[in-house]
Amino acid sequence: MPKSPVLGVEHARTTPRLAWLIGPALVAGVAYLDPGNVASNMTAGAKFGYLLVWVVVIGNVMAWLIQYLSAKLGIVTGRSLPEALGERIRSPWGRRAYWLQAELVAMATDIAEVIGGAVALNLLFGIPLVWGGVITGVVSIALLLIQSRRGARTFEFVVIGLVAIIAIGFTFGVFIGPPDPAAIVGGLVPRFEGTESVLLAASILGATIMPHAIYAHSALARDRFAPAAANVRVPAPELERLRGISTPRLLRATKWDVTIAMLIAGTVNLCILLLAAANLAGVPGTDSLEGAYAALRDGIGPLVATLFAVGLLASGLASTSVGAYAGAEIMHGLLRVRIPLLVRRLITLVPALAILAIGFDPTLALVLSQVVLSFGIPFALIPLVALTANRGVLGEHRNRLGTTIAGIAASVFLIALNGVLLWLVLTGA
Repeated sequence: MPKSPVLGVEHARTTPRLAWLIGPALVAGVAYLDPGNVASNMTAGAKFGYLLVWVVVIGNVMAWLIQYLSAKLGIVTGRSLPEALGERIRSPWGRRAYWLQAELVAMATDIAEVIGGAVALNLLFGIPLVWGGVITGVVSIALLLIQSRRGARTFEFVVIGLVAIIAIGFTFGVFIGPPDPAAIVGGLVPRFEGTESVLLAASILGATIMPHAIYAHSALARDRFAPAAANVRVPAPELERLRGISTPRLLRATKWDVTIAMLIAGTVNLCILLLAAANLAGVPGTDSLEGAYAALRDGIGPLVATLFAVGLLASGLASTSVGAYAGAEIMHGLLRVRIPLLVRRLITLVPALAILAIGFDPTLALVLSQVVLSFGIPFALIPLVALTANRGVLGEHRNRLGTTIAGIAASVFLIALNGVLLWLVLTGA
């Protein structure tokens, strides 16, 4: 992604307004609004009502901390998380093994995004799923061209516009078919009801705290605030001087950036679950996106159903370009190999199109892709917490003790949930 000229050396004497420093988190936050989120939250609400409201809330709180730490690493060091790990993993085979799991996570993300766009086009226009996947891929290529040719800021504006469409599409129905406030409060009590609820909880967390968003956000923050002259690694004080803006100011702006992004993502995700819990619980066939669309159309009205499909389409189109960016950064940082984003986009389209072509259930594919993401979380989260707590890496900007403890607690919770899920699935409990 091209470096923003706003913070280049030629502008070192100016101090950008706070609003101009906001943007990277809103782009990374698209990952929290991808079709996998829609499928997981919609399925959870339709099957278990308000049971898993607490998972969405806790996941969003943890996501705020994690995305801030990711952005902080990129801002302070001028390096993305994959780059930092690539420099510290000495063994070539160790780097390759780490890259492989991260690449599988990125591919699972890409599958969810392309399938979601294909389903939306099928619902809106009756386009066959395979051709819908192709169209989604072509549009994502256009978005990547905007990213590579027009710069970070233009790309951010386009993505933010799509986020607005997503928010309207997924929240409108809640006002037409409002949920039960008492049931929402009851859903804040942590509990499960069987293996499938644990599976969906892991899916929601995998969709909320996405490994590729952690990798991408550190790179987005690095590129957005990289001085034009800093093409090689420089010490943090020198990096700050070249930017012409203090690192503490950038970190304060990043907190606002992440807060806005997570408020939007958390509200939309919660509305999706509440919409399903209030209007689809117990309705046959609503455990699929197609069934949910039909139930919304028949139960609340065609306007709500159409806006839902439009939101799903915008979700797939916006998130797929961020996923491609993350995958390219993972490869560059860990293997020190860089391939053009457009080439990577074409390669990663193949698995999604294959799934659509063989007739695999799109909604199930979306939910399972989020479970794959959930298992990739520890591999991104543990190194992130360790690096941002290290004085040798972040210096005076390293995590405070409370932040590190919170990061460790989030890691333990997520790893424990995945462990329970694995045990339940393997034992058939």
